[in-house]
Amino acid sequence: MTSLTLSAILPHLRPPPCKLGEQVCQEADTRQLAILYASLLLGALGAGGIRPCVVAFGADQFDESDPKQTAKTWKYFNWYYFVMGVSILVAVTVLVYIQDNIGWGWGLGIPTIAMFLSIIAFIGGYPLYRNLDPAGSPFTRLLQVSVAAFRKRKLAMVSDPKLLYQNDELDAPISIGGKLLHTIHMKFLDKAAIVVEEDNFKQGQAPNLWRLNTVHRVEELKSIIRMGPIWAAGILLITAYAQQSTFSLQQAKSMDRHITKSFQIPAGSMSVFTMTSMLTTIVFYDRIFVPVARKFTGLERGISFLHRMGIGFVISILATLVAGFVEIKRKQVASAHGLINSHQPIPIPVFWLVPQYSLHGIAEAFMSIGHLEFFYDQAPESMRSTAMALFWTAISVGNYASTLLVTLVHKFSAGSDGSNWLPDDNLNKGKLEYFYWLITLLQVANLIYYLICAKMYTFKPIQANIKEISDSKESGVELAIKV
Repeated sequence: MTSLTLSAILPHLRPPPCKLGEQVCQEADTRQLAILYASLLLGALGAGGIRPCVVAFGADQFDESDPKQTAKTWKYFNWYYFVMGVSILVAVTVLVYIQDNIGWGWGLGIPTIAMFLSIIAFIGGYPLYRNLDPAGSPFTRLLQVSVAAFRKRKLAMVSDPKLLYQNDELDAPISIGGKLLHTIHMKFLDKAAIVVEEDNFKQGQAPNLWRLNTVHRVEELKSIIRMGPIWAAGILLITAYAQQSTFSLQQAKSMDRHITKSFQIPAGSMSVFTMTSMLTTIVFYDRIFVPVARKFTGLERGISFLHRMGIGFVISILATLVAGFVEIKRKQVASAHGLINSHQPIPIPVFWLVPQYSLHGIAEAFMSIGHLEFFYDQAPESMRSTAMALFWTAISVGNYASTLLVTLVHKFSAGSDGSNWLPDDNLNKGKLEYFYWLITLLQVANLIYYLICAKMYTFKPIQANIKEISDSKESGVELAIKV
């Protein structure tokens, strides 16, 4: 943020400003572009480190062993997303106004100063935080289980799962909140917990984890694998959501955005309606919906995160369906005024786009926060930051999927005259409504896929830890025989 701000302030780090009316503006040179790209890259790396960890770290401040605090974790996700939404709302309104009317120096400098103050607040609050000690790389443990299971792939399963290797003392640092119990799925991974003579296993010593793992560590890998299909279901919602900053933005630019004769809404600020509807939905959900739903379901959080995600998927389908019909209306008005082949603004209020923007905001309040809850709740205790990274990765993949989908539509809808559904020069000549309906159909298929995954999903079984860790009983281990 500092280097980005300096690139906007210092004259030698940016090209000279263009005077009004000039046809050709001086482009940035290689050094100036390098500083700009390096600043953006540093920002991306910083966000990649902050976003997954801040969610899990904040939720970790609630002690799950205290029944009075456990129920508050889901509230944290609501208000975390609410605060993030408010910050985005400020960014697309106040900061955009400052950038356009005062200058990019202040427009970038203000969030830089805010970031600096946040670091001071973070460090100053350190003594108040509930910190969990690191317990090794989760990726190493997942790889160890995979390697051990592969090495023992030819073994026959033990007669009783209770005879699989367990060691509470070994697992203590990665199971503070509770130990994962054995599940009957993916039995081939259970072979990583079978003891054989080649393991050179000695009582009272830690085993070679590349050959032998505990049930808890095997179940960690199973939990991550089980989360995969639900993770994938969230990608298409982001693909639909991404159209707000692409084609919905182009729609807004072509419509009448005037509120008064002298003021019009910037096309880029239409996302205000998304943020506003999302924030309103979060407040409604937390203060009204949950207490009412709790009376019918008996669940502390009102409905499960899987149900919450499902509601978000349905609303997202409505958003793209509505967007298609609004596009038809927009082109009808353009045709009625003879503006199909023109780039002039179409005399139709931009507020026709408010329903699709608002529905996307409502869908995000349900689906994205439900997705966060799902990852935090169902991820192994020692992998929650990793699970939060999966959430942000789904958002990234969803945006890349949007780019891929547009590329495919350009290719397969191309006509002999060079036209396609999504023309670059004039949206009025295209078939944007077909594209929206294509996304709608994909989302319907995705919803069916999600419902199947949610129906088949197995929640992780966990047993609360006893404070005094007892020594594992090695005498209950059965040696396997190769077949």
